[in-house]
Amino acid sequence: MVGSVVIAGTGPGDENLVTIKCLRAIEESDVIIYDRLIPMNILSHARNGAELVFAGKEPGRHTMEEEEIIRLMIERAREGKRVVRLHGGDPFLFGRGFEECLAVLSEGIPCEVIPGVTSAIAAPEAFLIPPVLRGVASSVAIVTGTEDPRKGRRFVDFRRLANAVDTIVILMGASRIREIASELIDGGLDRETPVAIVTRAYMENPKLTITNLGELAQGAVTAENPSVIVVGKVVSEAVKALKLLSKQP
Repeated sequence: MVGSVVIAGTGPGDENLVTIKCLRAIEESDVIIYDRLIPMNILSHARNGAELVFAGKEPGRHTMEEEEIIRLMIERAREGKRVVRLHGGDPFLFGRGFEECLAVLSEGIPCEVIPGVTSAIAAPEAFLIPPVLRGVASSVAIVTGTEDPRKGRRFVDFRRLANAVDTIVILMGASRIREIASELIDGGLDRETPVAIVTRAYMENPKLTITNLGELAQGAVTAENPSVIVVGKVVSEAVKALKLLSKQP
């Protein structure tokens, strides 16, 4: 009898932000294939005897290539096992979750997706930064700062995006932040447009850096990995809230 696959998001790194449905899937699984950015404590929910497979990826260093991960998922499911594939954040937001789901379904294997809390929203909110705010921002774009060159084209045009939305949230953009800031300025955004760089949110030594596009474009401020970068007036509003918070006993 064929097994099944669950592709689940584990949120931004805090085990308390993992959904109950995701934890139940872990408890019921025979095989768990997990990324490097999941909250590792949740693996304690795995039952005795479950197979745990680390498939973490870092720039320039992959423990397992995507093709290997998909092949393993299909092989284990064909053995009649319940497979859970754990992604950091949400599996469909700049993850490979949909590709994995499609590959599994193409083999006639049932596949379920469990959403996860995305760092695009959770990381800024850890420092009281709202993606939208009444009277300040009514639209938000979540984009990647680094695209796979094998696609043959860039899908994110920061010059066009500059005045298309009120708030821009950039994932995986730390290494290109100077170039991105310059493109946003070229697209019409003021050099004084506030920017928040949220680094290691929900991890050890989280950090918030408040700057502006001009400083980033000049290289006066840089960003570390992993960071979520927020561009827009909502950053200034968050600074007000953080000042009020700091005054509380």
